[in-house]
Amino acid sequence: MPAALSREVLRAAFWVAISAYAGHRFGNAWAGACAGLLLRLSLHLRYLFMLRAWLERPKQIRLPTSRGVWGDVFEALFDLQKRNRKRKKKLAAILAEFQASTEALPDGAVVLAPNGEIVWFNAAAQALLGLRLPQDLGLRVANLVRAPAFTEYFGRAEYSSEVEAGSPLNPAVTLAFRIIPYGNGQRLLIVRDVSELKRLELVRRDFVANASHELRTPLTVLCGYLDMLEPELRRNPALRAWHAPLAEMRSQAARMEALTNDLLKLARLESDVIHTRQDLLDVPQMLERLLDEAKAMSKGSHRFEFEVQPDLRVFGRESELQSVFTNLISNAIHYTPPGGIVRVRWWGDDKGAHFSVADTGIGIAEKDLPRITERFYRVDVGRSRASGGTGLGLSIVKHALEHHEARLQIDSELGVGSTFTCNFPAHRAHRGTARGEARASVN
Repeated sequence: MPAALSREVLRAAFWVAISAYAGHRFGNAWAGACAGLLLRLSLHLRYLFMLRAWLERPKQIRLPTSRGVWGDVFEALFDLQKRNRKRKKKLAAILAEFQASTEALPDGAVVLAPNGEIVWFNAAAQALLGLRLPQDLGLRVANLVRAPAFTEYFGRAEYSSEVEAGSPLNPAVTLAFRIIPYGNGQRLLIVRDVSELKRLELVRRDFVANASHELRTPLTVLCGYLDMLEPELRRNPALRAWHAPLAEMRSQAARMEALTNDLLKLARLESDVIHTRQDLLDVPQMLERLLDEAKAMSKGSHRFEFEVQPDLRVFGRESELQSVFTNLISNAIHYTPPGGIVRVRWWGDDKGAHFSVADTGIGIAEKDLPRITERFYRVDVGRSRASGGTGLGLSIVKHALEHHEARLQIDSELGVGSTFTCNFPAHRAHRGTARGEARASVN
């Protein structure tokens, strides 16, 4: 371009010189030079107006052809136009491929603008949400899907999880919504039908609950006969050989009864019906009782360290939280060798209330941590069965904490020990009148 400008300046100078010479022949060289300069300027203005007309209607008007600097400008614009057309074709092909792939998805996909307006949706979203094309394009999705759970989820700034809500077409159908932010404030809404999965979960819960109830009757009969046999064995020396088998039967019946009770408790916790009644629980007083129970369970084999903030309470259900605390403390005792330390803490901060149980026990391998809260999953099968564990304790803890909007954090190192921390949200914590000084004890 600098070379073209130099040539254009030379052309203009040559044109002015010719015009000045012609004007000199007629007696006025300056008038001739000015006339030549005006003609050259009018030529540039003509090309400038042609460029503006092309910029306003590039599809209707072709770029003019010229020489000199304007020829270089028009040639560069023509090359840019060709590159843009190729880019548009490529983007159109990518968009068509994206639309074809998302149309084949069984899940609904809805592209949302920064303010939540619907930009595009596939056929599955049309069937699941009842969207209409093109009537619903440009409408806010929150105005079309009015389920309270989805409305609250849509208004959040954080979408790390998904939410379930009833279908706007059929309340009996349960949909799972997941929002994925991308680009410059845009969001992708993924919708899938989880009705069959919810039905299977309900069937499984009902089966566990019914089976546990049915097991209670034969267990009651067996325990009744064992109670009748024990006095007879003590009175009749000839039946002394049956003392050990009877004790084993009593032990296994107790273990079966504990398993049945845990299964029923877990079935209640997994139920969709979450109790709305919440009481202000005196957690420090609850932990005082659990300390005495823990000492009795340990039989002097462990050292306990309790640190409890006396004025910190929490809104929740006493039976569920007591089950959480009991399971965590009993697990720490069972998996800590004699002479080990069990530390229990209850404290609060600006993030909420926290309960932790730390031990110096066998620890948990890193590969087992993701599955530790699964039903019947055992890190040490032999030790769990020997201690009478059912393998349901941490699963009960997890579901009970979910009912209190709390989160279970597990930190463990094999051979060093484990720390289980329950983090309750700030709106559930309550600091009341202290019942005394902060209690910290070592036993």
